[in-house]
Amino acid sequence: MGLVYLRELNSETKFAIWKIEETVEELLGRLQLDERERAKLESLSKGKRTLHWLATRVLLRFLLKTDGYIACPSDANGKPFLVDYPFKISLTHSYDYAGVLMSTQGECGIDLEIVKDKVLRIKEKFLKPTELAFIHPENIEQLYACWCAKEAVYKLQGNKGVSFLDDMTILPFQYKPQGVMTLLLRKNKRTYPFQVYYEKFQEYMLGYVVDQANI
Repeated sequence: MGLVYLRELNSETKFAIWKIEETVEELLGRLQLDERERAKLESLSKGKRTLHWLATRVLLRFLLKTDGYIACPSDANGKPFLVDYPFKISLTHSYDYAGVLMSTQGECGIDLEIVKDKVLRIKEKFLKPTELAFIHPENIEQLYACWCAKEAVYKLQGNKGVSFLDDMTILPFQYKPQGVMTLLLRKNKRTYPFQVYYEKFQEYMLGYVVDQANI
């Protein structure tokens, strides 16, 4: 595995992206897994899903600067957390890459997606007409920036009970290869604003956010 991107957003938050070049056996050789984790591995379909799961765990060890065992279970909604460290975390993966965001500032979310034209076919399923109104119909990169932003906030708030279309609204923004947008999340009869950062990474789009609203 090769580190291709490491960024410290501030003293409390950082993320990293790795290119997965190892085999399953090579990744397993760098981990210590308990019975629950081994059972999880067995439940995954072989191939990319297994590589993705293993790669995020190896990357966690890199960011935490340890070769030892890291307890990283998931809660009832599938949101991963660290048992023995103060960081909130979020994991992502897409094709040949895996990513980890960690912060002591608050809950966080990250999403990495390869940019493909399929987003043109599903844009009405996750964006309101008011959101589509400020996006050029063929601006695939801006559409993916919006998708990654909503996915990142979805992960941040716990992977539950929120609709991309109905409960999240992105305010108008001018797309650049790297920028920030404001996303409004409607939850529990309240509205929470989030500043979501996005950037183009090779042929991928990346979105990440840290909670400062104490949702």
